Amino acid sequence: MGLGMNLLSIETATEGCAIGVRRHDGVEIVRLLDETRRHTEVLTSGIADALGELGLSPRDLDAIVVDVGPGLFTGLRVGVATAISLGQALNVPLVSVTSLELLAWGAWRAGVRGTLVSAVDGRRGEVFVQTFTLADDVTAKSAPTVSQPRSTVITWATNGAPVCFTGDGVSRYFADFDAVPNGTIFEQDTPPQHEALALGLTREASATIAPLYLREADAVANFSTRERST
Repeated sequence: MGLGMNLLSIETATEGCAIGVRRHDGVEIVRLLDETRRHTEVLTSGIADALGELGLSPRDLDAIVVDVGPGLFTGLRVGVATAISLGQALNVPLVSVTSLELLAWGAWRAGVRGTLVSAVDGRRGEVFVQTFTLADDVTAKSAPTVSQPRSTVITWATNGAPVCFTGDGVSRYFADFDAVPNGTIFEQDTPPQHEALALGLTREASATIAPLYLREADAVANFSTRERST
């Protein structure tokens, strides 16, 4: 990858459907298309509009960056399927990023430093969480996991170390996370697409692209759906 590229980023892991487009000269457009889980209805037209605004066509793209999750099951399928279809049609590489790392980079870009926990709403009373250290850059300190909000809160409250929480999982269970005496909250719900585009410039293309499901039921449902469609 390199700086002088035309990039598209696709975000459908959370309730918000967002895209980013970066032109080879560094001009970027980032757009939140919808916040009501209408990903299928708004994604394709939103991509076309943003590309056109920068004077680009799909054929001008050099790579596509896609958030593979973790996140909401249906949304992830829409984003990943769209990225794969476009990549195959245009013969361009795909770069995978995760919702949790994008939230961490968004907080880092805003000046947050120290220990950060990204939390994406997983529904069913659960959140997808990952811990990062934010210093000169962003370093993952744990793997993405599934947790109950109260369990995450108790873990960090009893730990006592300063920690910052971010993501739509924090927004959904705000009262719980806000009660952590040693914690602060950096509000952001949709994983930021400026960060997806930035990672797309430096990250190698992914050999395979697949949604990051952290719950077996989601993975089984995805397999069953693919089985029925073949």
